[in-house]
Amino acid sequence: MLRGDRQADRVVPPSGHTAWLTSFTAAAMTFLAVFALALSLASGRLAERWGDALARSATIRISAPAGQMDAQTRAVLEVLSTTPGVEQARAMTDAEQRALLEPWFGPDLPLDALPIPRLIEVTEDGSGYDSEGLRQRLAAEAPGAVLDDHTRWRKPLALAAGRLRLLGMTSILLIGATMAAMITLAANAALAANAQVIRVLRLVGARDVYIARAFVRRFTLRTLGGSAVGAGVGLIGVAFLPSADVAGGFLTGLGFQGAGWLLPFLLPPLAASVAFFATRFAAFRKLKELT
Repeated sequence: MLRGDRQADRVVPPSGHTAWLTSFTAAAMTFLAVFALALSLASGRLAERWGDALARSATIRISAPAGQMDAQTRAVLEVLSTTPGVEQARAMTDAEQRALLEPWFGPDLPLDALPIPRLIEVTEDGSGYDSEGLRQRLAAEAPGAVLDDHTRWRKPLALAAGRLRLLGMTSILLIGATMAAMITLAANAALAANAQVIRVLRLVGARDVYIARAFVRRFTLRTLGGSAVGAGVGLIGVAFLPSADVAGGFLTGLGFQGAGWLLPFLLPPLAASVAFFATRFAAFRKLKELT
């Protein structure tokens, strides 16, 4: 495959529109595949990180008149201290609640002038707690307390992580199919342009396998080279994307992490494999038409 046959290589034009079309298609499709892979992995990581952060946590919201807020807060903390499965519970300070509301209402939110409920952060241990039993106890001890165990958030995030990975793999498959189609068209064009040369080779005893091998080798190597360039440019582009944000922003941290940086290096061999089979299929089918 690497050394080839100089006599057979003369059958395939070394330059022209088929050469740059094959290389450009491989580079462009691999470039897009790198970003599709980075986006799917980063989105999946973000959904999993949010899901893990919510998995062992819950929030109790206390809505009560100002005169009863402190009393109900103490009652809720007392209930939580005697609840099996609760590892830690603490009331959030005004500064923490202001930080939570700041992205929506700005930094100058007057908490004292607004009827904002008190939030209590609950962390469960490995065994977990009985959420329904806790709700009943809270209803008896603190009528204004409402438990949110984040179930409605965890399930959509877990579903989103799976679908984002599926979307990334589907995108890569579509990119590979597009690459195969373009390479097949380029191989057909090269075979049609050299139809007269192929007929002469057949007259002197050349077999179709010999002729097809020349096209397969040339187009596979062109695809491998173009794909390597596309992967390199894609990695450079991913490296310049914004790094992970401590706030967990969706459009940050879209690059690869750890061993994930090795995944784009698998794309050029995969692209070369696609080119090998696509060119082989196109070559034998076109050679049968030229019989």
